[in-house]
Amino acid sequence: MKTTITTSPLLKEPELRKAPVIVRVNEFSNKAAKEFADQISTAHNTGQSVIPVIIDSYGGQVYSLMAMISSIKHAELPVATIIEGKAMSCGAILFSFGDEGMRFMDPDATLMIHDVSTSVWGKVEEIKADAAEAERLNQTVYKMMARNCGKKDDYFLDLIHDRSHADWFLDAAAAKSHNLASQIRVPKFNITVNVNIDFE
Repeated sequence: MKTTITTSPLLKEPELRKAPVIVRVNEFSNKAAKEFADQISTAHNTGQSVIPVIIDSYGGQVYSLMAMISSIKHAELPVATIIEGKAMSCGAILFSFGDEGMRFMDPDATLMIHDVSTSVWGKVEEIKADAAEAERLNQTVYKMMARNCGKKDDYFLDLIHDRSHADWFLDAAAAKSHNLASQIRVPKFNITVNVNIDFE
């Protein structure tokens, strides 16, 4: 008796056509923003159903943050944001751009919000212009964060003002109480051979 063993065609391509993309954000710089955009673009060609963005960052350049936000806005797949360790400053803003119900925060992680900062020297008018731009960016990013969380535009701006504009640290429970975090846990990734990524 002859036995025939058949193998799925998918298993003949162990690279899974293209590896599933899990984006990790540790800094906010021009280089990081470009890599972020490239990874988001690549994710659309893998067959995966969601793009996980894992954040563990002290923050960085706000213009790089804006570029990353643009990449998420143009994504055709749902984006899940996950805080492991910390999401401070720009990291906290980016975290809020996870799709509704898909903002995960480790129970022991920390989120920190504060005013946009600037460092400039030069003529008085140059300093004034830089300060005005910092204020514009501050208004922009925190209004976007508020809308992402289903809050009124000035919600986070008012809370920062009430704290005398000092750094505002939130644990996972506090972040969830302000609708920043959807779930207090790090999801388990199930990556199957057809390159779908599911959460448990």
